[in-house]
Amino acid sequence: MKSYKVCKVNEHKVVKKIMTKKEIKNAVKYWKETSKRDYGTMLGLFKIKRYPESLFFGHIVLEKTLKGLVVQETGEQAPYIHDLLRLAKLAEINLNKEEFNLLKIVSTFNIRARYPEQKLKLYKICTEKYTKDKLDKIITLYKLLCQN
Repeated sequence: MKSYKVCKVNEHKVVKKIMTKKEIKNAVKYWKETSKRDYGTMLGLFKIKRYPESLFFGHIVLEKTLKGLVVQETGEQAPYIHDLLRLAKLAEINLNKEEFNLLKIVSTFNIRARYPEQKLKLYKICTEKYTKDKLDKIITLYKLLCQN
């Protein structure tokens, strides 16, 4: 028998399915495996000098990793959002100032890589040096988050 709970979100009642332990385990596994695959894509894109795309995948890697931690922490499906800071908060991750600032910057790669006007701005700032610096920080945080 499936269990549900009623939550209040912005003055609206929302019914959420309560996940079983097996469903939680499978969801966490899904987020970990797909983030690992995207991690390889991120590195491959950097290697072929597709710097903006590499940073976009850096965002995806952290987003999926955080979504796995949200499921692990809450026992609920991760929300359909891309805001890394909000996901970290939902996962109850304690961020230091540097990690907070990194997630704030990396979240912009998601927006900038999707919309034409923003893409041009992203292309201009994504030099090899800038991208390598950000990817090194993304990799460090990714490895730290994977320890949870």
